[in-house]
Amino acid sequence: MNIKNFTIVIVYLLLLAAALVPVVVVSAQQPTPSDDQVNAIARKLYCPVCENTPLDVCPTTACHQWRELIRQMLAEGKTEAEIKRYFVDYYGARVLSEPPVTGINWLMYIVPPVLFLGGVYLLFRAFQTWKRLGKDPVSGADKPAKPVVGPEPTIGSGLAASDEYVARIEEELEKRK
Repeated sequence: MNIKNFTIVIVYLLLLAAALVPVVVVSAQQPTPSDDQVNAIARKLYCPVCENTPLDVCPTTACHQWRELIRQMLAEGKTEAEIKRYFVDYYGARVLSEPPVTGINWLMYIVPPVLFLGGVYLLFRAFQTWKRLGKDPVSGADKPAKPVVGPEPTIGSGLAASDEYVARIEEELEKRK
């Protein structure tokens, strides 16, 4: 075999080896989501382990792992709704900072405003009533204060004398003076 033939065989073997190597498509790596992006979602979720602690501020190791899971899911291109759905599927609706508007939960969104408006209406009506009580119904002018006419009733007056018990108390008070 001469060198020319040997070179041709080598080139064919290299081409055959190159054809047999699997081609892997490498895409550009997605940028790692920032802490702000992760915390924007974590703020809307509560820690399934700690009670009443948002996931973005919870110091436990589990919460740190869940924040990293959120970061990974964002890097994979998942949306906020998909990430929330994942957490609800695994831990229940209690991990959401805002309960879904389904079932009886819709009452949470309706009852407080209705109660507030009802209270405002009752206060408005009470102020109107109080304002009306201070005016003379006939003339519309303020009622004058009732003048005190004469001294207070004593034992000898008709009102106090009719009540034997009041008379006795007033006698006792007079003795102590």
